Amino acid sequence: MSVHPDLHQHYVQTCQNLGQPENPFIAHVLQEADKNDKIWTKGTTLKIAGNNHLVPVQRVTDGDLQVLASVLRNTVFVTGLDLRCNVLTDAGAKHIAVFLQENSTLRYLNLMFNEIGTRGAELIARALRRNETLLYLRMTGNKIGNKGGMFFASMLQMNSTLEKLDLGDCDVGTQCLIATATALTQNKSVKAVNLNRPSLYSEQEETTVHVALMLKNNSSLVELHLCKHEMKNFGIERLCEALYENSSLRYLDLSCNKITRDGVKFLGELLKRNETLEILDLSANRIEDDGAIYLSEALASYNRTLQALSVVSNNVSGKGLVALSDAMKTNMELSYIYIWGNKFDEATCMAFSELIQTSRLKPNCTDVEPYEVDGHIHLAELSHGLKKHYYWTPSFGQVTNKDANASLAIVMVSEYL
Repeated sequence: MSVHPDLHQHYVQTCQNLGQPENPFIAHVLQEADKNDKIWTKGTTLKIAGNNHLVPVQRVTDGDLQVLASVLRNTVFVTGLDLRCNVLTDAGAKHIAVFLQENSTLRYLNLMFNEIGTRGAELIARALRRNETLLYLRMTGNKIGNKGGMFFASMLQMNSTLEKLDLGDCDVGTQCLIATATALTQNKSVKAVNLNRPSLYSEQEETTVHVALMLKNNSSLVELHLCKHEMKNFGIERLCEALYENSSLRYLDLSCNKITRDGVKFLGELLKRNETLEILDLSANRIEDDGAIYLSEALASYNRTLQALSVVSNNVSGKGLVALSDAMKTNMELSYIYIWGNKFDEATCMAFSELIQTSRLKPNCTDVEPYEVDGHIHLAELSHGLKKHYYWTPSFGQVTNKDANASLAIVMVSEYL
């Protein structure tokens, strides 16, 4: 019979050995893990997030991480480590890199919104060249810059295990995006990549062209996030041309770009022939009524694979929104639709109220809810979406209901995604 883990006692002893004061938040998390009877069979993710509102939090420092890494180095039952929103720097990244080289069970590592820079990115990326177990790395919001991103692009040429890499909000630049796209042309293990909000200074859309070239040749990528890429109609045309030859991509995020009705026309034509895309996020563009009509025509008569569509904040008025609602009456596969932030008229309110009342659209599969005042139907906003909890988790704890994060319900590319 295996001895029950005693992570907390090991942590206290290691603090004494290294002369490091105990972090009460880490101590609390380890004590709770020790109480988990399923830890041996199912493994566990240690959630040491610095933005936890349920317990008193003392954010994890580089010194704290040194102790924690020493405690977990040979621990086989810890398969995930959530260290988001702490104060880890490049010194902490050094401890992470050593840990990744020595540990053979960690599959999920979340370092979102720490203070890791270029040097730290280099250390972690070099460690991942030889690591054969980590599936999902989240570097979101660490200002590693273009040079730091280049180290991860280089890593992708050697690592054959990593399934999801999140470099969103990391200030990566044109060189990094092109290098990453080039690496993904050959990499067969990465199934999801997030390249949101790079620092771009060109209007030529070179990065989008290279991403399109990658999509023509990549047959393993399932999920791609290109939010805030300054993408215009030229870029979306190049992507659509590539996606005619791609048979693996299921989730395409093009939110917060500069796509207009002319660009969506290319998407509409693509949807008439594409048989793999399941989620399309066009939030915060400017597709207007004509763009919504292009989409609705494809969805009503041709496409039967798209399951979720977001056109939030796209300057669409009643004409376009009613066209989308009509498309849902003939297309039974489209189950999730998000429309808040557009121009609702009475026809729109009536159309979506009818979809919900007839159970064609489930209340938890959209971001609006009908209500009546003085005989008139209006729509109120619901807190649902494709990726509501991408940046944060609620104060009441982990979300088990996936209605507010429809992308998780539809596209799951690994255990931790």
